[in-house]
Amino acid sequence: MNVKKSYGYSWSAGRKVSEPDGKSVRKPGIVILIAAAMVCIAVISFAAFGPLAENTPQNPQDVSANSGPAPQSPLPSAIQPVAGNPLPGVSTQAPYSKDELLGKINPKSHPAFAAIAPEYTSKTGIYLRQETYDAFINMSAAAKKDGVNLVIISAFRSFYDQKAIWEQKWNGGKTVAGKNLAKEVPDFAERAKYILLYSSMPGTSRHHWGTDIDLNSLENSYFASGNGKKIYDWLSKHAAEYGFYQPYTPKPATRTVGYEEEKWHWSYLPAAKPMMQAYLQTIAYSDIDGFLGCETAAKLQVIENYVKGINPACIP
Repeated sequence: MNVKKSYGYSWSAGRKVSEPDGKSVRKPGIVILIAAAMVCIAVISFAAFGPLAENTPQNPQDVSANSGPAPQSPLPSAIQPVAGNPLPGVSTQAPYSKDELLGKINPKSHPAFAAIAPEYTSKTGIYLRQETYDAFINMSAAAKKDGVNLVIISAFRSFYDQKAIWEQKWNGGKTVAGKNLAKEVPDFAERAKYILLYSSMPGTSRHHWGTDIDLNSLENSYFASGNGKKIYDWLSKHAAEYGFYQPYTPKPATRTVGYEEEKWHWSYLPAAKPMMQAYLQTIAYSDIDGFLGCETAAKLQVIENYVKGINPACIP
């Protein structure tokens, strides 16, 4: 019987074998053993640690421009930004422009505003933010069921509307507390204080935001008796159910700074609170200008004492 000769190296014995040309060679067995050991080490390492590329930090310069930005880990809870107190270096761009916060917009063309229907107001061509208007409609319907008629007599008021009101009082065109301020109060800071009893400086009014309304009368005495008292009592009891609060409550019982009490002024807090927060983060005294007496704003600290000088329930 013919036996076929095997050529090459025996893996089991590490013996030399004959080559086809009849020459005998010895191939070192140690090389094969080392190679096999390296393969085993690589397999074990892959199982334990995964692919090397996933465990090796990448140099940002080595990342392909087409791979997109690397995902960012959330901030630890201990250093999350606090409302009104942003983290250093973290962008806090407000969701509202300065013009919106200062009342320098046209509500007729602004997508967030809606015109108030004649059945809800004694005025024409006045506007509110849509969510404020919707909430008022619901509140008005509930009030009517209880025999109370709520009439909006002032809503959004622009910077320029407020400027006209302010400067009329500043120049003596309208008296304040029985005084012609232009003639009787020469000191500018004192003159501004008189106007600030009930009127905001342009650029600081809540009416600029389209979140606040004046109802039925601009006299506290109206709400002290009769139908006015019925209206005020209903609002005091039910307005909060619809998101409305009175920002200018009695002094000094509830506040020590700010405007005098205004029983007619109601603010829709779900819309007003974020706007006030944005205002406090965005607006500086250098932004409160463009009207007579504007230089007194910083001296009287109108942001701290008037914008923030409200019913504590209305502060964000």
